[in-house]
Amino acid sequence: MSLARADRLQTAAWAGAGLALVGLFWLLSPILAPFVVAAVFAYICDPAVNWMAARRTPRPAAVLLVITALALILIALTLILVPMLYREAVTLIQRLPDLVEIFNERMSPLLREHLGIRLQLDAGQARKWLTQHADAAQDVIPVLLGHLKTGGLAIIGLVANLFLIPVVMFYLLQEWPRLLAGLQHVVPRPWLDRTMRVIRDIDSVLSEFLRGQLSVMLLLAIYYSLGLWLAGLNFALPVGVITGLLVFIPYVGFGGGLVLAILAALLQGDGWSPLIGVAVVYGLGQLIESFALTPYLVGERIGLHPLAVIFALMAFGQLFGFVGVLIALPASAALLVGLREVKTAWFASALYLGSGPQITPPTPLGPEDTSR
Repeated sequence: MSLARADRLQTAAWAGAGLALVGLFWLLSPILAPFVVAAVFAYICDPAVNWMAARRTPRPAAVLLVITALALILIALTLILVPMLYREAVTLIQRLPDLVEIFNERMSPLLREHLGIRLQLDAGQARKWLTQHADAAQDVIPVLLGHLKTGGLAIIGLVANLFLIPVVMFYLLQEWPRLLAGLQHVVPRPWLDRTMRVIRDIDSVLSEFLRGQLSVMLLLAIYYSLGLWLAGLNFALPVGVITGLLVFIPYVGFGGGLVLAILAALLQGDGWSPLIGVAVVYGLGQLIESFALTPYLVGERIGLHPLAVIFALMAFGQLFGFVGVLIALPASAALLVGLREVKTAWFASALYLGSGPQITPPTPLGPEDTSR
């Protein structure tokens, strides 16, 4: 068997193994959520563990410290955001008729005058609906608890996953160097250098994007929370934090946060000043994100265009559900590096270069030749 044929057979075998792995992943996607969540968190936290291990902290202790810190941060965010969002939802339901009247008095004339749209909402119907559902509007938690009782198996599964995530995360962080060494040992020797270079490129793209985006999210959450608080918004903290977290999805974070802020401003009933403050804060926030934070912390060199991020999230979510959303960015980074390799191979191929004599393109005419 010739060497070229052996290489082709080996390539076909690895391609088949890759397709089989993707098919297996698709079949097992309903049970992979806790493992994928743990892997994402482990990848993000691995630099912190390595930093502590390099300073003579035992790796198991470093892993425990990092997982504990992450758990405390997530618990604190939950305890801060959930009660505030609950109060805002109840207030929104209770003030629904007032919001309808505000719309009829302020927004409806503007729509009719500038756009020719005649839209008038029925405030009386809203008050009638609220009267009929007043108990449900004030007692949301008992209703949710009632649903939780009927969905006991789902709750048990959720609790089991919440306990499984830190366990999987611990073993991944603990065994991360060994896993990388094992992967390097398995790769065929002729492919070793190229494979490790591709893995390093994927890690570079993904780490720059994820860690840079996390920095942007944190800074924008602080900015929006402080800005909305200075603008006099009552629910500044939850709206600001949610806006910062949603910034991870391009355009959706800004739009969703702006809608929440406008609703919170309308709920206050303090006139135009909170709305003007919201417009100023979000206008400046968009400028800061687009021209300062994203270029310096994430960078254009990564190559993950915002539209590509949105498409990847939707496409992988459609194919694999929640697990697909989690793996969208790692898979996109791998595809991006793969496309770069394909592009390099294409420009170096005989099909692109051709087998005949190379033709030098004509030199453009200079200024002194334009008279001809």
